[in-house]
Amino acid sequence: MDLPRNAFKAALSQGKRQIGFWSTLPDSGLVELLAGCGYDWLLIDSEHAPVDPRAMLPLLQAAAPYPTSVMVRAGWNDPVEIKRLLDAGAQSIMVPYVQSADEARKAVSAVRYPPQGTRGVAGTTRASHWGAIKSYTQRANDEICLVVQVETVAAAEQIEAIAAVEGVDGIFIGPADLAASMGFPGETGHPEVRAAVCDAVRRIVAAGKPAGFLSSDQSYVREVAEAGASFLAVGIDGALMRRAAVDLLESWC
Repeated sequence: MDLPRNAFKAALSQGKRQIGFWSTLPDSGLVELLAGCGYDWLLIDSEHAPVDPRAMLPLLQAAAPYPTSVMVRAGWNDPVEIKRLLDAGAQSIMVPYVQSADEARKAVSAVRYPPQGTRGVAGTTRASHWGAIKSYTQRANDEICLVVQVETVAAAEQIEAIAAVEGVDGIFIGPADLAASMGFPGETGHPEVRAAVCDAVRRIVAAGKPAGFLSSDQSYVREVAEAGASFLAVGIDGALMRRAAVDLLESWC
C-alpha cells in the first residue's frame, strides 16, 4: 500500500485557492455530511471543541471516503497531543497561538520524524494503515502539512520570522484572538481588526507562504482573499446551523 498523497499540501505549494469549512460539532455523521459537500478542505477542531485524540479517530474515519482534505487543529502546541493526532491519521495539522519562530520550530519538530524532528515512532497506527505502508516512517514527513496560527499583535510582529521557519507550510490568521489582543474582544469585524488581518496576510504572502483565514462573513472573507489569502474557511457548522434554525423560526413568527 502506498502513502496517501496530501492534496491540500500540494495545492498550497502550487498557489491554488482552497475553500474550506470549519467543523466544531464532534459528530461523525455531521463530519461525513460535511466531507461530502465538495469543499476542498475540512477543519476538525480540537482546540475549542470537546475532541481529544481518541474522539478524533471516528471523525477522521467518517471523512476518509470523501475527496475533501481534512485538517485537524490541535488544542495547543503540544508534541504529545500532536503525535497522537498524527498517529490517528491526520496528515494536515494546524497549531494555534504560535507567537514566535522558536514556537514555530517546536511545531515543526512535533510533526516530523527524526532526524528532522521529534515525533515518536510507532509501527502499527492508523497513519501507516496499521503497518501496511511499509515505507511510512521514511516518507511520512513529505506528506505532513503544518499550518501555524498567528493570533495576537505580538505574533503578527513576528510574521516574517515565523514564515522563514523551514517546515511551516502555511500561516493562518485567527481573527477572534487577534481582535481581543487589539482591545476589541468579540469584534472580529472591527475596521482596525480587518485592516490588521489584511496587512498580516499581505506580509505572509510577501514572505513566500500561503495565508489562511476563517469567517462566516462572506464580504470579510472576500476582502481577505483580495489581500492574498489562498486557503479560506467560509463557514462554521454550529454557526450555520443556528442561523438556519433561527431564520426558519422567524419565518413562522
